[in-house]
Amino acid sequence: MIRYALVCPNGHEFESWFQNSDAYDKQVKRGLVACPYCGSTKVEKALMAPRLARTDKEPAHPQAVEEAAEAAAAHVALLTEREREFRAKLRELREHLTRNADYVGRRFPEEARRMHYGEIEHRSIYGEATPEDAKALREEGIEFHPLPILPDERN
Repeated sequence: MIRYALVCPNGHEFESWFQNSDAYDKQVKRGLVACPYCGSTKVEKALMAPRLARTDKEPAHPQAVEEAAEAAAAHVALLTEREREFRAKLRELREHLTRNADYVGRRFPEEARRMHYGEIEHRSIYGEATPEDAKALREEGIEFHPLPILPDERN
């Protein structure tokens, strides 16, 4: 995992975690990284000082390490009431969609096409599609929407 300091054109600074630098690049390109303050998806990496471990210090006491971890988690988890409501609505929407649709996994593009062209009866489905598959579906005029991405409960 990698943490980036990010900034939007309005000067809002925030941080976000990514699996790796490629994951960051792909998510930014697809417009999936948004400023939590204004919603802008035109974000860039901000300058960030690296955190280096010091070798001249004694190891921290386990309780101090635990307290620091709790403090860091609390810092990351601070949300406004509006953000908590928005997160709850996203979770509710995702649960509704997945509860009332058939999971087709990687067959999503194929199933969507078959329904679009009348080969099979229309039904609600969800699954996986590569960015290339999604682009091809859009170009064919097949309407679909990405499921909301929900952050981990502890973040």
